[in-house]
Amino acid sequence: MKNGVMMQYFEWNLPDDGKLWEQLKEDAEHLHDIGVTAVWIPPAYKGCGSSDVGYGVYDLYDLGEFDQKGTVRTKYGTREELEQAIDALHAHSISVYLDAVMNHKAGADRVETCMAQLVDPDNRDQPISEPYEIDCWTGFDFPGRGDTYSDFKWHWFHFSGTDYNERDKKTGIYQIVSEGKAWSIGVDGENGNYDYLMFSDIDLDHPEVVAELQRWGIWVVREFNLDGMRLDAVKHMHDRFLQKFLEAVRADAGDKFYAVGEYWVEDINTLEEYLANINYEMDLFDVALHYNLCAASKSGRDYDLSHLLDGTLVASHPTLAVTFVDNHDSQLGSSLESQVEDWFKPSAYALILLMEHGYPCLFYGDYYGVKGEPSPHRTVIDTLLEVRRRCAYGKQTDYFDYPSVVGFTRCGVDDKPGSGLAVLISNGDDAEKLMNVGETHAGETWREVTGNRDETIVIGDDGNGVFPVSAGKVAVWTPEV
Repeated sequence: MKNGVMMQYFEWNLPDDGKLWEQLKEDAEHLHDIGVTAVWIPPAYKGCGSSDVGYGVYDLYDLGEFDQKGTVRTKYGTREELEQAIDALHAHSISVYLDAVMNHKAGADRVETCMAQLVDPDNRDQPISEPYEIDCWTGFDFPGRGDTYSDFKWHWFHFSGTDYNERDKKTGIYQIVSEGKAWSIGVDGENGNYDYLMFSDIDLDHPEVVAELQRWGIWVVREFNLDGMRLDAVKHMHDRFLQKFLEAVRADAGDKFYAVGEYWVEDINTLEEYLANINYEMDLFDVALHYNLCAASKSGRDYDLSHLLDGTLVASHPTLAVTFVDNHDSQLGSSLESQVEDWFKPSAYALILLMEHGYPCLFYGDYYGVKGEPSPHRTVIDTLLEVRRRCAYGKQTDYFDYPSVVGFTRCGVDDKPGSGLAVLISNGDDAEKLMNVGETHAGETWREVTGNRDETIVIGDDGNGVFPVSAGKVAVWTPEV
């Protein structure tokens, strides 16, 4: 979709009140009006309790419908409320992407016995014990749901590792070794082999598991009329499994079914290698760009802005990059905390929302706020979204040529009257830059729309303009209407 915008519609600290689906339903019209074209919803299925954000997955088939783990609803509401929210979003031409968590399960119903060995957390290929018998929480019977939707029950042989031995009450990383089990290949090489992440690690090499997860994927997409998925923790999952999973889902849902993976690594070579390994079957979040934005925000005027896009996915694979400023994992207090400083967020959002390439993802916390506190960025984000809808068209010309002030222009297109823009980002002093917006704009008067500059600029006959920006700010210039 031209100028599409994804919104991550949750943050880590939402209240455990079951109201998010209801809120999302009521918000659908507003989201459409500001230019959001897709919503990434949180993991919508039953976790370890009503307060579970959704990543402690208990039952993928229970989306707030059955009395399990002490609750019928999830943290976000009931299945019926979810369906109503999806219907409202679709009625406003907004796609829905489900957060799919298939790496692990938690909250098992009973203990089972298997052979396992402790491994070094820093090198999961290195055993630190001999294999011995443990009692592990790997029996999933789903007594509240029974056989509704699926009669599949999970047992120890469907997992490759776990984190707790009930017999001696010890925690650790236990690799299950019965029946010749091993960690999956096709995962990230951090810690030797990064197959294991948390809870009970699903064995994505087991044929029964592969078949069941494919059945679930087809079922959940059909049942809820989903348009895509955000695939969680893909660096910990066998890449071949994910490729086959998407093939199965798309064989039923159609080739346009969207997928974006969370591969939380900032090294561009690793991301490029992963994309090749999965035959470019999904987009990836541009974690490298996020870390560049974070570093720029924390270093201030000491950061060389001319390198802001160096080593990023949007620079090397622009059609496969989902660009973002922050998300639930990077926000303060989260496991991957790397939050972009507030002073730089307007500049960061101007970059991802107004540049030609990348699929921008807006974070709920940056737009609505965190822990119930309103966001200071909503007004400027609204302005940038409006500029994206009205002006962000045409070829981009980059001016990433000076350490303390960089910019780019978009020349606009004929069938979008008033389109075209110029963006400057400063992390130092007041500055100005000669930039070209195209001869078609000759003689036009341009105005800065974020409120940081009061003057106007008249575009020369050659399409050039000298555009100013205030110290440590972003300036967004568009044709005066």
